[in-house]
Formats: sequence, structure tokens, C-alpha cells
Amino acid sequence: MAFRPRRALAVFWKDSLDLRKNVGLLLSMAVLPLVMVTVPIGVVWTYVRQPDHSDLRTVALFYDPTLPLGASAARFLIDKSLTDWFGMFLVMPVFIPILIASQSVAGEKERRTLEPLLASPVSAAELVAGKSLAALVPAVMMTWFAFALFCVGVDWVAWPLVGAPLMPNALWGFGVFVLAPLFAFFGNGVAVLISARVSEARMAQQLSALVVLPLVGLVGGQVAGVLKAGLGYYAIQGAVVLVLDLVLLGASIRLLDRERLVSRWG
Repeated sequence: MAFRPRRALAVFWKDSLDLRKNVGLLLSMAVLPLVMVTVPIGVVWTYVRQPDHSDLRTVALFYDPTLPLGASAARFLIDKSLTDWFGMFLVMPVFIPILIASQSVAGEKERRTLEPLLASPVSAAELVAGKSLAALVPAVMMTWFAFALFCVGVDWVAWPLVGAPLMPNALWGFGVFVLAPLFAFFGNGVAVLISARVSEARMAQQLSALVVLPLVGLVGGQVAGVLKAGLGYYAIQGAVVLVLDLVLLGASIRLLDRERLVSRWG
């Protein structure tokens, strides 16, 4: 069956309307961006508030024993915090599609609304494209909006110490506009696959959310000083996730085939 964008857009529009009606899901989606923006701003404000505190230099020397004597420990820790926090920020474009896609696939099974969709002439590729767009578009838009608030907040609280804008920088620009969509597609692909296997949206969300644990672990390695993040580090992550995205896309199209779903959920 030939791929017809109009049918994929129809699925996207249907799922988008369903999302707008789900107030609980919308509130859940808003919590994570709020945390991802306010926490690092608070950390930067803490450093700016007491830039000459002796403990700051002790912490800075832990991460970089070669830090010059005249260098500002507060500025060093601000730069490091912003670099390390980017890894946590990537949890957002992964997690939001998981919330949406789990409701879009397994949730439809619970609501008994998937059967009419399967009875339509939509193909598996069109179904995956439509449902993926319904999860990816809100996730990416929320990530970009949160990033804008993040940049304004960080620059505002850091200005008394730095006297110049810190954000956006090259790392964050590359990550938010290149990596974030790739990570969002990854979260969506995982959620679609798991949702097609389970019958409850809540279970699909819980199982799919486990994929954020490796990201959190990598951030922990950065904070502990074991890993050193930078553009090259995140570029490698992006290449790996791109390959995983392609694998998940093919698997999703095969698994969301009409005959497979009817036989599994019939």
C-alpha cells in the first residue's frame, strides 16, 4: 500500500485532539519542563550569591586541580553546571513522547477506540507516522520553549557575576535543535513498541520510562568527574541515537501492522 501523507496527517490530527482533551496528561507534561528550567537557575543563583565562598574553590579544584589561583571558582562551577545539566535536559524530549505515545497506542486499546482506526484504510507506516508526529511535535515544541525560558533565566541571574550572556552557547544550541528531536523520536519509538505489546497505558509508560535511566547514569558520571561532556561527547550520543531511531522506526511499522494488532488484541 502506497504511503499517503493525508491519511498520516488525519491520524496526527485525531491524536492531537485527544491530547487536548486529556487535562491530566497535559499537567503531567508540564511538570518536567518546569523542573528542568527552575533547578539549574537556582543552582546558578546560589553560585552568584556567594561567589567568593571558600567551599566553591574546594569543589572546583576537585573537578580541575589545575584551576589557576586567580580564576573565579563560581564562574567555573557555573559553566560546569550548565554543561552537566544539559544531559539531564535531554531527559525531557525523551520522557514527554513516552507519556503521549503510551496513551496514543495502549490508551486506545483501553478506550476501545483502536478498532475503528484499524478498520480504516490507513497503512502501518501511515499509522506510525501520524501517531509519532502527535507525540513528537508537542515534545519538541515544549523543549524549545523550556530552553528559551532557561536561557533568559540563567542569563538574568548570572549577569551580576558574569556581565555577559552565558546562554545559548554552541553546546546547548546543537543539543536542543539537533539532539532533542532525535531523543524525542527515540522515546516515542520505545513507547510505541511497548504500547503495542501491553494492554494498559500506565504499564506502557512505566516500562518505557526505564530508558531514561541510562541518561541519568551518564549525568551521574559527569557530576562524579568520571565523564567529561562536550560537543564531541554529545555528537557521539546523537549518532548512536540516530541509529536506534531507524531501528525503532522499522520495528514499529512491522509491529503496528493491522493484521498483527487484530490477531494480538482481537
